[in-house]
Amino acid sequence: MKRFKFGFLILLFLVLACKKDKTKTVKPIEIIFEKEAELYFIQGEDTIKTIDLELAESDYEQQTGLMHRASMEMNQGMLFIYQDERPRPTFYMKNTQIPLDLIYINADKKIVEINKNAKPYDENSIQAEQPAQYVLEVNAGFVEKFKINDSLKVDFKISK
Repeated sequence: MKRFKFGFLILLFLVLACKKDKTKTVKPIEIIFEKEAELYFIQGEDTIKTIDLELAESDYEQQTGLMHRASMEMNQGMLFIYQDERPRPTFYMKNTQIPLDLIYINADKKIVEINKNAKPYDENSIQAEQPAQYVLEVNAGFVEKFKINDSLKVDFKISK
């Protein structure tokens, strides 16, 4: 019996000593905003708001968008630049942690449609009917706060 207890204690010690710590947490990679351009909201001849932009030009950048970002400043946004002007109902919020307003801009750089407050992680397609060559993603509430509407035009200056 003593041999059994001694063997059991040795086995228990080995199991506990060799057990790996499975409680380690992996820190997510923080994606840093990289200013590549500036965008100006224009009413008549006046610039009413300026924001810093990251650009989404390649297929990969457009598919990824603002996914996996924990936050974005109110004076920042991402501009999707397409080669042609057409309806863009292909946006969704998969893996996007922050609520967004989407602003659709035609080839003449006029705002043609706005979708407010897209919900984080929602995989449903965000519908837009008006043809657009550019789509701007900004923090939810931006459109309301700065009174952005379809009477405005935009212009942007790429700095890269």
